[in-house]
Amino acid sequence: MPSVLFICTANICRSPMAMGLFRSKVGDDPEWRIESAGTWSFKGQHAASYTRAVLALRGIDISDHRSRSLDRDLLHQFNLILTMEDGHKEAISVEFPEIAQRVYLISEMVDEIYNIHDPIGGTIDEFELTAQEFESIFDRGFHKIETLARD
Repeated sequence: MPSVLFICTANICRSPMAMGLFRSKVGDDPEWRIESAGTWSFKGQHAASYTRAVLALRGIDISDHRSRSLDRDLLHQFNLILTMEDGHKEAISVEFPEIAQRVYLISEMVDEIYNIHDPIGGTIDEFELTAQEFESIFDRGFHKIETLARD
């Protein structure tokens, strides 16, 4: 079963947005497992209102999302772990070296290395730009994501 876990800091903006957009990209394929978590999240928070809004404009509903922190057990359940920032990738790889080979910056899916800007506290336009960035990565990097998520 292909599986991907999206990681950001609080699990209320970027990672739930990426999760929702990628779920939409694969459609109703029950074979996929797509989830998200945060490195420093408070358990049980809803996704940010602008995250929900930009996804709703695309017909994507993540109203049932609740934030959670990553842990060893969760990380071991996924074939591919995609982080938003190099600090996330480094921290996970250092703390959990046994899964380091499955951890990538999301930008690496399009053979680039850059962080995804955190739009928290910004305007809805900033959240929209983040959504567009994810869509571009998913369009251009889908084959790589699918290949790594299946291993």
